[in-house]
Amino acid sequence: MLTRATDTFCCNLDNGDILRKVAVRIRLERIDTQEGVTVEALLDSRATELVMSSEFARKQRFKLKKIEIPIYIENMDGTFNKERPIENTVEVNIYYQEHRKRTEIDVIREQK
Repeated sequence: MLTRATDTFCCNLDNGDILRKVAVRIRLERIDTQEGVTVEALLDSRATELVMSSEFARKQRFKLKKIEIPIYIENMDGTFNKERPIENTVEVNIYYQEHRKRTEIDVIREQK
């Protein structure tokens, strides 16, 4: 269960622990057009990589880059994601306050 209170998120885990999560506002900029969008990014989500949904990437017109070897996603509970593996990334500039970093973000399909 995920609940929201201002800019912090709390999640009840199976073992009863409470995990505190914080969201910050960042700007994602497309490399090809320098157009961007401001979003809330979840920090300390226990994800090991940067990810964005395929739906978000499509709506924001990010240019997909095919990766050579698909990446299979392991969920927090040890099971593998039921959707297809990661097959694409997007290259973006991430802006946070006065900082900028050029990086690739894995594009994932949302689990149904």
